[in-house]
Amino acid sequence: MKSCNRWIVSLLLLGALPVSLLACLWDYDTLKQERARFPSTLELITGKFLRHSPEFYRWRIEDRLKKLKADPNQLDYYDDLAVAYEKTGQHEKAIETILAKEKIKPGLYETYSNLGTFYILAGDFKKGLPFIEKALAINPDAHFGREKYQKWLVEYALMKLPDGKIGSPLLLKRGKVMLHLELRSFESYLRNQLGRKGPSTPLDELQKAVKAILGMMRFANHENPLLLEALGDLLSKGNPFADAKRLAAMAYLKASYVVNDEFLKNRYRTLATMALREQYADPTSKIVLSLNELESDFKKQLVEADRWYAGLRAKEISWIEKGLDPEKEFDALYNAEPTVETMGDHAGIEDPTRLETSYSDEPRSVETTDDKGRVESDDSASFFSLDNLLTDRKKQVASLALVVFAGLFLLMRYRISLHR
Repeated sequence: MKSCNRWIVSLLLLGALPVSLLACLWDYDTLKQERARFPSTLELITGKFLRHSPEFYRWRIEDRLKKLKADPNQLDYYDDLAVAYEKTGQHEKAIETILAKEKIKPGLYETYSNLGTFYILAGDFKKGLPFIEKALAINPDAHFGREKYQKWLVEYALMKLPDGKIGSPLLLKRGKVMLHLELRSFESYLRNQLGRKGPSTPLDELQKAVKAILGMMRFANHENPLLLEALGDLLSKGNPFADAKRLAAMAYLKASYVVNDEFLKNRYRTLATMALREQYADPTSKIVLSLNELESDFKKQLVEADRWYAGLRAKEISWIEKGLDPEKEFDALYNAEPTVETMGDHAGIEDPTRLETSYSDEPRSVETTDDKGRVESDDSASFFSLDNLLTDRKKQVASLALVVFAGLFLLMRYRISLHR
């Protein structure tokens, strides 16, 4: 009995070790570090990226109809017209236009890629998937291989919802049990498709997948909740040493803003909260970052993005009203992508009437770039450097390994004592 008590006390003492030794998966990456790891992600989530207004697409519809009347065999005009219809919510006309192009010259990659995307955006995943597969067969490397990830995302959605009715989030009906581990999230499904047996997707593969999802958001619909959910899955459920929990939570939050159903809103907010479970707000205090704190900053960034886009839209409307060619004016004015201001960047929101000055290739005051274009922090931000974080995490991993080894040793000794 004394022997048993001795081993129980030893195990209790083991459990009383500092939490910091056990929490090796917790981190305090700054938003800056996450953005360096996954460029343009915050811009796509907030909507602060170069894109056209509804007025522009209505102008393009009229323009391309006139040009097709003069030259009905100009195939590029069909793509332009179909995308303009899609961007203005005219899904049936978009599909009708691209099918007309298919009759003129069948078997083109662009035709199948657009047609598959149109069906998917219209909610007909089963009808869209074969056209994405046809596009992949013709050119698997187009758009940095984006169609491959689009195909996997559609297959993932259909596997989780076998009846073909796509919902958000991509969860089984309430009360059902998830039987397939690869269907827990898009990240786990992606890992299975890549043949990866580890607990997380390698960073390089994760970055390719994120880039593909961002491409779909940029050219299709940046407010599509399924794309935002897939993005959140990739950013939050990947390698714990190379993820982006803040950006993931923002993606889920944005999805909660664009759906109308209260149950879905709450589910997305739950996903956002779960994404932050192991995220420190500040490395000096070790306080867990709360969803309310992150959301407060995120809403300010959304306001900034909305004001920026309102200025861009006003310019396009002005060009159209003046009879100018908005395509030429746009290309002449905007030659670089904008960036979202975050805490630690320049204070305030830029004047939306001066959009042409809102872009800069100069590094910010707390960042420099090396000869390979990688972002490095200056001395004032050295405490948050990636090297320091990796060193700290190596210590945490070593500590955890020591604790696990000690626990196994004590359990082994205890079992041996029972047989004496």
